[in-house]
Amino acid sequence: MTSGSAAAPSPWFVRPHSTGHSARIFCFPFSGSGASAFSAWPAAIDDVEICPVQFPGRENRLGHPHYDTYEKLAADLVEPLAPLLDRPFAFFGHCAGALPAYETVLRLAELGLPGPDRLFVSGQPAPHHASRDRMLTLTEPELRDEVAAFIRGRGIEPRPDMIDMGLSVLLRDHAAAAAYRRVEQVAVGCPIVVLQWRDDPEVSVEDLQGWRRYADSVDIRVVEGGHYDFMEAPDELRKLLTSWR
Repeated sequence: MTSGSAAAPSPWFVRPHSTGHSARIFCFPFSGSGASAFSAWPAAIDDVEICPVQFPGRENRLGHPHYDTYEKLAADLVEPLAPLLDRPFAFFGHCAGALPAYETVLRLAELGLPGPDRLFVSGQPAPHHASRDRMLTLTEPELRDEVAAFIRGRGIEPRPDMIDMGLSVLLRDHAAAAAYRRVEQVAVGCPIVVLQWRDDPEVSVEDLQGWRRYADSVDIRVVEGGHYDFMEAPDELRKLLTSWR
């Protein structure tokens, strides 16, 4: 534990929170994953503390009931999040994680709580286009192959039990993703920075244009790398994530 930090206040956060940084970024993981997606990220980038969010129903929260819907996830997150909004902050959501991040921004506004200074969305089409996700069309055997390929891509030879557990989480997350329908395109009160990964074959710059309906200021940036390269916190991404400070 570093100086100026305290124990993590709830299971929603896997790292102890620091009182020594001037800003925070709350990081929302993609479907089938958890806060460990950000395990290679530093504790802080410049003077911005990195705060991975741990959704229920995975990793150290495997025994907690699944969140069911993005709207419920956002509503449940507000209470543990509220005490941490005492300084400037931003949200970062990768792939489907961008959708509960967006819903959380709306929930904070509804409750009159502080909102983020930036919403970063990475490799994810806008909410009203969420159903276009290729992964939602895959069969269970195909999803099993995706889980195995992802684990191998992290340099680990997957055991059957690892695949089974990953698939179990992914199927529940996909059920929530498939149920998500954003009919009313509500704009947020902060700028949105949309990231497209140059080597991502699944999501093009054109796929991301729909985010322009969700804020007065929307900046679409192309960054080097593939869909999962954000996990290594590359320098180009780090610079973007602190550009609002």
